[in-house]
Amino acid sequence: MAVTSRSRLSQTQAAWILLAPFLLTYGLFLVYPFFQGLWISLHDWNLLAVAFNPDAKEYVGLRNYERVMWGRNIEWSLLAAPFWQGLGLAGLALAAGLHWAGRMSRFNAVALAVASVLLIVIPGFHPGEEGRWYDRRFWPTVGNTLVFVGLAVPGVTITALALAAALNRETRAMGALRTLFFLSQVLSVTVVTLIWQIMFSPRQGLIANVTDVLGGSPINWLTDPQFAMAAIVIATIWWSLGIAMILFLAGLQDISKDIYEAAALDNARGIKAFWYVTLPNLKRTVTLVVVLQIILHFQVFGQSHLMTQGGPNDTTQVLVRYIYQTGFRDSELGRASAMAVFLFLIMGAFSVIQFIVGREKS
Repeated sequence: MAVTSRSRLSQTQAAWILLAPFLLTYGLFLVYPFFQGLWISLHDWNLLAVAFNPDAKEYVGLRNYERVMWGRNIEWSLLAAPFWQGLGLAGLALAAGLHWAGRMSRFNAVALAVASVLLIVIPGFHPGEEGRWYDRRFWPTVGNTLVFVGLAVPGVTITALALAAALNRETRAMGALRTLFFLSQVLSVTVVTLIWQIMFSPRQGLIANVTDVLGGSPINWLTDPQFAMAAIVIATIWWSLGIAMILFLAGLQDISKDIYEAAALDNARGIKAFWYVTLPNLKRTVTLVVVLQIILHFQVFGQSHLMTQGGPNDTTQVLVRYIYQTGFRDSELGRASAMAVFLFLIMGAFSVIQFIVGREKS
């Protein structure tokens, strides 16, 4: 018995020794910076002043959060942001309908309803008469980021799933095509933005040439407020397909062929087999891909910074770029840290909701 106890103790010690390098690295480069950023967000912290005099910072509590998220004479109404609040109302109706029809569990319906209520309540705040936001660019920037994520994440997920389903064959041609579609993933953001700046050029770009051949007028994708965000989303989808496609391929190859043979006996082939067999068996993979894409695309920076510089008229200004400008251009590190904490909370909330909605039934 004593030998067994000593053996277990040595195994535990070995496990901690093996984990120590990872835990040390994780704590040093992720956990400590997070709490340091949280601490900075509670101070009036001028980057240049504190660099020369560490005592130049001043503790201000939650004032940075108030400066970023609030304003003077703020009111609430149901029609302040019709799009977002309408989306929230639709989410409430969807949660109630799916739960009533037995297609969604009570837990998932409550999670979706809570997210929908937040979507109704938060955008409803707006400045009243003679009121204004303290930071007029913050909430529009948050809206731009949500629009980008709302377009890019489904775009990457659906396109990658379609490609994976099409390439899920063991032939030499399929292997070459998989490599070809994955190649964009290894490019740096600088190369990707350069390629798509040329593609979107109204004079020499491929898209403009095709439009001209078809008799249309070239579009100034990167300088037109109506198309600039779409241009960034298209470039991002092309760039981000690789990893998502590989994950879906792994999920598809993990599905037993016996399931498809059994489904074929029930006349489930083609689209029916994909809908009733493939998608249910890919549920965990879809959840993983969506959560990874949400976390990745909330941190979008390079595409906006290099392709449009946040323009035109801030229509492609995203939250990470605004944090970067506030912290390093304006030297307001406290306010930038408050926005970074807000971004962390949004990413965490979306990830938790996705895990809850996408979890498998027991």
